[in-house]
Amino acid sequence: MSVPPSSVESVSPPAVPVAFRPSPIPYPIPGRTPPVVVRRRFVHAALYLLTAATTFAAGVVGWEPRIIGLDADVAAGLAAHGMRGLVYMVAVLAVLSAHEAGHFIAAGIHGIPATLPFFLPVPVLLTGTLGAVIGMDGSRATRRELFDIAIAGPLAGLVVALPLVWVGLATAEPGECLFSLPLVGQWIVAAARPELAGSGASGAFAPNALFMAGWVGLLVTGLNMMPMSQLDGGHVVYALFGERSKWIARGVLLASMAAIILTGRTNWTLMIVLVTMLGVDHPPARDEGGPIGAWRTALGLLSLAIPLLTFMPEPLLLD
Repeated sequence: MSVPPSSVESVSPPAVPVAFRPSPIPYPIPGRTPPVVVRRRFVHAALYLLTAATTFAAGVVGWEPRIIGLDADVAAGLAAHGMRGLVYMVAVLAVLSAHEAGHFIAAGIHGIPATLPFFLPVPVLLTGTLGAVIGMDGSRATRRELFDIAIAGPLAGLVVALPLVWVGLATAEPGECLFSLPLVGQWIVAAARPELAGSGASGAFAPNALFMAGWVGLLVTGLNMMPMSQLDGGHVVYALFGERSKWIARGVLLASMAAIILTGRTNWTLMIVLVTMLGVDHPPARDEGGPIGAWRTALGLLSLAIPLLTFMPEPLLLD
């Protein structure tokens, strides 16, 4: 996910990032890296290593709602499940890295300042991570550039996540899965292992490392592609419709609030609060310009289906 400096942004559950504005950095001494860059690189590296540790631990304990340091005995499961933790760690970091690399590379192509990814570890070992985020000075981008940067992340993430879900389901053992299947996941299990398809969003299989890494990627992508605020979907609809996108964003926010009230799914309340604090409407781009082009418009309209295919209103089937 990428965010402009005016925001305080995930997905969902994976992550609503904090705004970050890359500041101009003087280079008074040729060949010497300024201290601010050194400190920032240390933060990137530390967060990445912490996320590697928490995702590894999540895989070891089997993606259960345990907290490191309180009720998660990771050491006891290392001998039996260490390889599962390692596979999950590598796979989920690959999904998140692909998503953020899509943003970062697209921003670099258009000359828009952006940071390296900030990975977001959490001690709760359901997933071990809230995703990742890059900081981007989006006020320097045109609508066309903003579209390219926003869409590149989710598409790159899906290129990695979907095969992981497929392989994970194809190799899954029969069992019970507490993790809800989005619509695209239901299609995959019906095609790859129809005998393991459950009713609705459930599945009759035991989750494994590859499935869970892909599942996290689908959840992050579905949340980020919601068409509002500073989320990737908000950038896309702004690039498509300009100032008129605010009515889409406001409509989605009101519909989300109504769904929470009517269904009682209060687990999304914090997400709604954070999006509202970010600002529901998208801030103006550097150059509003004209249409973004036929192929970008077609791709953008198709991408609006991504949250319908990958988002899970109730990620955990605890009832």
